[in-house]
Amino acid sequence: MPGDDDGAAAAEQLGVKAPPFEWHRPATLAEAVASLAAVAPQDGRVLAGGQSLLPAMALRVARPPHLVDINGIAELGELRVEDNALRIGALVRHAAFHRPVAHGPLGALMAGVVRHIAHWPIRTRGSFGGSLCHADPASEWPLVAVVLGATMQAVSLRGDRLIDGPAFLRGPLETALAPDEILRAVTLPLLPADAHWGFEEVARRAGDFAQAMALVVLRMDAIGRVAEARIGIGGVEAVPRRLAAVEALVNGRLPSATLVEEAGRAAAAACDPMEDAPYRRALVRAVVSRALASAAMPQALAA
Repeated sequence: MPGDDDGAAAAEQLGVKAPPFEWHRPATLAEAVASLAAVAPQDGRVLAGGQSLLPAMALRVARPPHLVDINGIAELGELRVEDNALRIGALVRHAAFHRPVAHGPLGALMAGVVRHIAHWPIRTRGSFGGSLCHADPASEWPLVAVVLGATMQAVSLRGDRLIDGPAFLRGPLETALAPDEILRAVTLPLLPADAHWGFEEVARRAGDFAQAMALVVLRMDAIGRVAEARIGIGGVEAVPRRLAAVEALVNGRLPSATLVEEAGRAAAAACDPMEDAPYRRALVRAVVSRALASAAMPQALAA
């Protein structure tokens, strides 16, 4: 869709400091893909919720000469359960998850995690897909995507392709998306009805970026031992990831205070913090221990 020149004028009227840009407003996904293909060679960017890109532009940290605004594309805001999975359109706002969007543990997990994301005004505008594409190590949704085994659907003029969570996140503020690709949707497998979960985060103040966070999802066998553990950390390393060694430590064992402490120590030893290593390892030990306790023995955590 042809762009217009009013982006810079609007920015000037509002008193913000963004550099000049051309604002493209496609009405359909096909138009958006075509617009992005045309401007990607000039560092054109996709504008979704704008909660990261627009502040960066105001500070002149980012200077894209073209913005492809996808907010008018209805299909990117769809949120539904199909084929035993939750399909999340790239434009679904964080605030949508304040209510359970799927039956069972997945809906509860998403509703629990979303309350740690920034503050309410940002959650009403920021988008699930935008958070994943921004790929901030301190963001909550990338950790959820990695631990739960998300699949990302990217689209361009070349067609669609599917990317799994760990492959999608390549580093701080870096994803596997090509410059001309748009994230269309993310699919999360529904959790079994008997799954238990725990999420823990440490930030300097409520709503600040996480300094460390952990997500734990467990299934138990008939006698209460851990049959399957998914344990991941975020906010510490370049990308969120699962801790295979800690999962192996937990699997096959009965939950106990001793196991919780062992898992926390093992997680601290397994992580490779980007900065403040002793402090971040101490935080990892705490968040993994508490998330595991919340998932495996919430009555002990409450006590």
